[in-house]
Amino acid sequence: MVKKTASENIDEDEITIDIDEPEMTIEDLPGVGPATAEKLREAGFEELLAIAVMSPMELAEQAELGEAVSSKIIQAAKKLANIGGFISGNALLDRRKTVQKLTSGTSAMDELLGGGFETQSICEVFGEFGSGKTQIGHQLAVNTILPISQGGLNGEVFYIDTEDTFRPERIAQMAEAVGMDPQDALDRIHVARAYNSAHQMLLVDEIKRMAKSIDVKLVIVDSLTSHFRAEYVGRGMLASRQQKLNKHLKELKQLSDVQNALILVTNQVMSNPAALWGDPTKAIGGHIVGHASTFRLYLRKSKGGRRIARLIDSPNLPEGEAVFTVTAEGLKD
Repeated sequence: MVKKTASENIDEDEITIDIDEPEMTIEDLPGVGPATAEKLREAGFEELLAIAVMSPMELAEQAELGEAVSSKIIQAAKKLANIGGFISGNALLDRRKTVQKLTSGTSAMDELLGGGFETQSICEVFGEFGSGKTQIGHQLAVNTILPISQGGLNGEVFYIDTEDTFRPERIAQMAEAVGMDPQDALDRIHVARAYNSAHQMLLVDEIKRMAKSIDVKLVIVDSLTSHFRAEYVGRGMLASRQQKLNKHLKELKQLSDVQNALILVTNQVMSNPAALWGDPTKAIGGHIVGHASTFRLYLRKSKGGRRIARLIDSPNLPEGEAVFTVTAEGLKD
């Protein structure tokens, strides 16, 4: 649309062009009818870009389509989608402004994390048994329900429990401590017990489905690696285990980006006998989990019932430590 000023002379600086291009959807793909579109959506493919970056074999498996059909759909999606995806640093900075911070309930840990736990990220918390991993999960579940003005996210929580560690009684204690009705808190925390690694991965798909009608702000997987560790035993199974774990983490990261949610995963540890100096404790999952996690917190027990949280990896924060205690009312400085 060309706009003229009061005078007949048109200055170049006064010309604006509005181009309203309709957003392309899955239904715009050539050869994709309502039935195929429904299959793609049920498999979690809402955007063309998500289809364009898939391999034919993966798309065929996830959407229950033929590999030849999947290949044609992917090629069409590549033509219609904006594959480039490059944006300016300023545009990315504006996008980062949508990131929210969730309080841990302790000023020391919030300060360590630059104001709290970030949405649109995966935070891995690992440490020995009794170090406070599950307690942090329970506390963040309660805090997520709090209003934004109180450091919460005013959203719903999904808890994938792989080791039968979720305790509603603990949630009730922590909710009362922050002035919240325990029944209201428990109503907004949705818990599922994962019985094996395949079930654990399917539960993420179920969260994506439910997220269409529920404001998901926190997903907790406690613990991330226990089933994978038990089912894929020995060096011969290591590659398969890591591939499955990598896929699981990518699905969780996609969920965090789409929902502007925080993903909290707890992780088991093992002792490295080859370490001659320093702490021999290391997280399970190797580089796959390490690279997929945006923030990594290592917990360890200290004297007098205290716990120490050490930030060992972050894209923008320095390493550091925070001391906290676990009380009946929750996490405290």
